[in-house]
Amino acid sequence: MIELIPAIDIIGGQCVRLTKGDYAAKKTYDAHPEEVARRFYDLGVRRLHVVDLDGAKADHIVNLETLRKITALGMTVDFGGGIKQESDLQAAFDHGAAMVTVGSLAATDPQRLLQWAEKYGPDRFIVGADALNGRVMIKGWREDGGMSLDEFVSFYMSHGITRVLCTDISRDGTLGGPNTALYREIMAKHPGCRLIASGGVSCTEDIRALDAAGIPSVVFGKAYYEGRIDLQQLIANHQ
Repeated sequence: MIELIPAIDIIGGQCVRLTKGDYAAKKTYDAHPEEVARRFYDLGVRRLHVVDLDGAKADHIVNLETLRKITALGMTVDFGGGIKQESDLQAAFDHGAAMVTVGSLAATDPQRLLQWAEKYGPDRFIVGADALNGRVMIKGWREDGGMSLDEFVSFYMSHGITRVLCTDISRDGTLGGPNTALYREIMAKHPGCRLIASGGVSCTEDIRALDAAGIPSVVFGKAYYEGRIDLQQLIANHQ
């Protein structure tokens, strides 16, 4: 069964969602992300994807205290946003993150990421493959990262980092449906990839379709916050 990973994106200490990464297209859903996390926990969720959008813009982690409050609930949290230096990485782990998601740095400074993976263990890292038209994008999805999506995944798979969060930028936050064909293609080329699909999920049926396609995990946010996903029923079916 596909792994269900709700997302909590944080700006100014609040739970928000963007559309295609546009900060100007921000919608706030709750002033207290830790309470959102608690509601997920009460539903039976045991893993979250938490993104410090302030940190992503500032190039260093901003919302550490919010991360601490969320991880204190006892869920497995993968955390991303602003991890550019080892001090940020260590801070995320010290505040309870089980794993970190690294995006731009994974494309611009792969050797540093590989050094971290050797030191802390490759299973503590997820590479963020933010893709647009088959290319990896960086710096808030504004610049080309210098390699194709396939090259990016191949590189990290060959170095033992098999967790890949692939976001289809063209669909992220649009509720237009996920790019299942893209995820199928990644799995076909890289069968050992522990792929996490992200972007465009609009309803419960989208998640079921990804499950039927053999996609290991899915991140979703806006569809749940907009009341389009029956998470309780999905979890009950998993159990």
